[in-house]
Amino acid sequence: MSELLARHRAVMPNWLALNYTEPIEIVSGKGNRVIDADGKSYLDFFAGILTNMIGYDVPEVREAVERQLATGVVHTSTVYLLRGQIELAEKIARLSGIPDAKVFFTNSGTEANETALLLATYARKSDQVLAMRQSYHGRSFGAVSVTSNRAWKNNSLSPLNVHFLHGADRHLTQFKGLSDADYIQACVDDLRHVLATSVSNDVAALIAEPIQGVGGFTMAPDGLFAAYKEVLDEQGILFISDEVQTGWGRTGSAFFGIQNHDVTPDMITFAKGLGNGFAVGGIVARGDLMDAPHAVGLSTFGGNPISMAAANATLDYVLDRDLQANAARTGDIIIGGLKAAAGRLSIVKDVRGKGLMFAIELETPAQAARFMEETKRAGLLAGKGGLYGTAIRMAPPLTLTVDEATEGLGIIVTALETIDAEAAAQ
Repeated sequence: MSELLARHRAVMPNWLALNYTEPIEIVSGKGNRVIDADGKSYLDFFAGILTNMIGYDVPEVREAVERQLATGVVHTSTVYLLRGQIELAEKIARLSGIPDAKVFFTNSGTEANETALLLATYARKSDQVLAMRQSYHGRSFGAVSVTSNRAWKNNSLSPLNVHFLHGADRHLTQFKGLSDADYIQACVDDLRHVLATSVSNDVAALIAEPIQGVGGFTMAPDGLFAAYKEVLDEQGILFISDEVQTGWGRTGSAFFGIQNHDVTPDMITFAKGLGNGFAVGGIVARGDLMDAPHAVGLSTFGGNPISMAAANATLDYVLDRDLQANAARTGDIIIGGLKAAAGRLSIVKDVRGKGLMFAIELETPAQAARFMEETKRAGLLAGKGGLYGTAIRMAPPLTLTVDEATEGLGIIVTALETIDAEAAAQ
């Protein structure tokens, strides 16, 4: 055990997960690569859990932060006007497509989802919330209550009355072999049945990830949430799209993941990649919903000048360089290559994803752990997750080049071939 790992274990909680048998310390990075304390270089296909959205040491972001630091003002709080906050809110409101939108900034996706749930339950005067099976929405009390993955839930206590829906669980026996249309119909029938049998009076909202992050990048077929929203609208139930992982063009086919379903939600929550490593989260919602609560509110650190400088620079970088199109282009290379290889690899049960958000479902958790070690050895960082711990999930920076996509694909396929051969020899 390294000296740093021993110190970590002595003072950090046991549930704070570390990747790899021998965890690494990342000490520098540039572009889409990082270097560990031993001087080994890695192509980063996990981006700090989708947070280093445009890579490392980006001059535009660094210089924006340095300009703000040079003013001597790191923090003022939201009781004063914050120019960077207003400018970023204007951009996000426009991009969201939500009518009369207003924006509130937080420090994380967890806080953003808590805010959305507060707004929804306040507006609807109900503690009843719908969420998706296999979902993950954060680690706080309310966010955990709408999380549907036992590995991430510490207790059954909840401030909300939550009912979980089908929509991203096509591996189940009752859904296997169904077409997209038939699966959507089955899920809508289930939604109507839940509303008829499991709830009392008004429901506040449905909260859903267009692509489930911790769930292993499982996703509903395009169009499901449009079909859901037709039912929700009949009863005035609000729709919250959790875009903490799917936002800012990552799917390639839409700027926000929910737009792949041709839906404009009532609220969108966001975080992670927007600050390219600086802590920023938030919610964009209909103005009437955002303005409704009667109590005074603020966010001490949300919308602070440093994070806003980083986020404005990051979002401008994404838009100016059309990184959504780059995500589609490089994602097609990788996902197409993985699907082509999957047919000859018995350990691969599924390849799924959109743009630069893709996953490989393996047979066992041990194979997923083995993949992590093998790709680390070959110089590529990946992530894992899924309901059963069998999914490898990867989401490189949106700045990934075609050459890097090809390089990463080669490392991934070679690792899969090695593990497949080991499985066949057992």
